[in-house]
Amino acid sequence: MGKAKKIKVSAKQRNVALEKQIESDAKVKPIREKRGNDGRDEEQVSASCVYSASTPFVFQFVDSKLSKTILREARKQIEDLQEQFEQKAPRASLDINACGNALDEESEASGDEIANDHNQYYEDIEINEEDAKALEIFMSKETTKRKTLADYIAEKLKERETEIKTQFSDAASVKFQDLDEKVVELYKGVKTVLSRYRSGKLPKAFKIIPALSNWEQILSITDPDSWSAAAMFQATRLFTSNLKENMAQRFFNLILLPRIRDDIAEFKRLNFHLYQALRKALFKPGAFFKGIVLPLCESGDCTLREAVIVGSVLSKNHIPVLHASAAILKIAEMEYNGANSVLLNVLINKKYALPYRVIDALVHHFLRFMYEKRELPVLWHQCLLVFVQHYKEDLSSEQKESLFDLLKAQSHYQITPIIRDLLLNSKCRDVEEEMMEEPLTEKVDS
Repeated sequence: MGKAKKIKVSAKQRNVALEKQIESDAKVKPIREKRGNDGRDEEQVSASCVYSASTPFVFQFVDSKLSKTILREARKQIEDLQEQFEQKAPRASLDINACGNALDEESEASGDEIANDHNQYYEDIEINEEDAKALEIFMSKETTKRKTLADYIAEKLKERETEIKTQFSDAASVKFQDLDEKVVELYKGVKTVLSRYRSGKLPKAFKIIPALSNWEQILSITDPDSWSAAAMFQATRLFTSNLKENMAQRFFNLILLPRIRDDIAEFKRLNFHLYQALRKALFKPGAFFKGIVLPLCESGDCTLREAVIVGSVLSKNHIPVLHASAAILKIAEMEYNGANSVLLNVLINKKYALPYRVIDALVHHFLRFMYEKRELPVLWHQCLLVFVQHYKEDLSSEQKESLFDLLKAQSHYQITPIIRDLLLNSKCRDVEEEMMEEPLTEKVDS
C-alpha cells in the first residue's frame, strides 16, 4: 500500500470551527478563482480579457493601460474608415479590354511613413507685411508668361516638323499620327480617377507613362491641373524614380511648380501632399534646382511666402555639395529679387566648404548694391550677415576692404555693426597663404 496523501489545510481553515468547515464544504465553489484583479472594477477586468489564439478557449488578462490603448486605436480606425467611405466618390470605370489590368498591384504608403512625414511638415509661416512690401519694390513688373505642358508639346512638334523637312524633300506626304481613340478614352478615364484620388492603388495605365517615348503628350490627356494633391504626390514619386534627370526636370518645371504656386496663392499655405511632393523631388537634386528653384528665382514675381516654403524644403533635407555650390553661383549671378536672399540664406546656412569661385561670386553679388538708391530689405542684410559669419576667413584683403565700403553705403542700425566686428576680427585667406609659403622659402635659402 502506498503512503496516504497529506491533506493540505490552509491557514484560514485552521482557526475555523468544525461545524463551519462542514457547511462550507457542502456548498459548490467555482473551479477557478479571480486572479489579476488587483482591486480593479469589473468593467476594467472584462475589457482586459483578451482571447489568445495560441491557447484556444483560454482567456489571458492584459494590463488596463494596454487595453485602453487598443480600444482607442480601434475607435480611430473605425472613424477613419467612416470618413473614407463618406469622402470616397465612385471611380470611373475603365475598359478592361483596352488596358488589360486596370489597377496596379502596388499598395499605398504605410501609415507609419505618413506619420513620420507629418513631423517633417513646415510650421505655420507668419509673413511680415513690411518685408513683403520691401520685396515688392525689387519684383520685376514685366513677368514672363508661364510655360505650360501644352506649349511644350507644341514646340516639340514644331521641332520635329523641321527635322523631318530637312531629312525629306517631300514633306507634304509626312504627317504625324494621332493617338488611337481607345488610348485617348483610356487616359480620359485615368484623368477622372486622378481627380478623385485620395489613397489606394493607382491605375496601371498611369504607371507605364514614364516608359513611353511621348509621355508628355499622354500626360496632357490626363489634365494634371485637375489632379488631387494626393495624386500629385504619387505622380511625383513615380516620375522622380523612373525618369532621367532632364525628363524629371521638365515634369517639375511644367507640372509640379505651377501647381505649387497656384496652391500657395489660393490658400496662403501649401498642402501637405504637395509639400511631400517637393521633398520627393529633391531626390534628384539637379532636376530640382533646374526645374523648381532657378525658374522660381528667374520668374521675377516670386513672393516671400513661396521662397520661405521652398527654402524650408532645402533646409530640412540633405543636398550634395556640388549641386548646392552650383545653385549658389547661379542665384548670385541673377538679377536681384527678394527670393534670392531667402534661398541664398538657406544654402549658406548649410555651412558647406564652398570653392573660392562661389565665394567670389557671392562677394560680387553683394557689391552690386554699392550705389543702390532704393532701400534694401532686412533679408538682404541678414543674408550678408550669414555669409560673413561662415566665410569671413575665406575672403581676401581686397574683398574685405570692398565690403567695408559697402557697409558705409548700405547700413542697418542693428546688423551692420555686427558684420563690421566680424570682418575686423577675422583673418584673410591671402595672409594665410603667405604664412604657409614663408617656411618653404626659408628651407630653400638654408
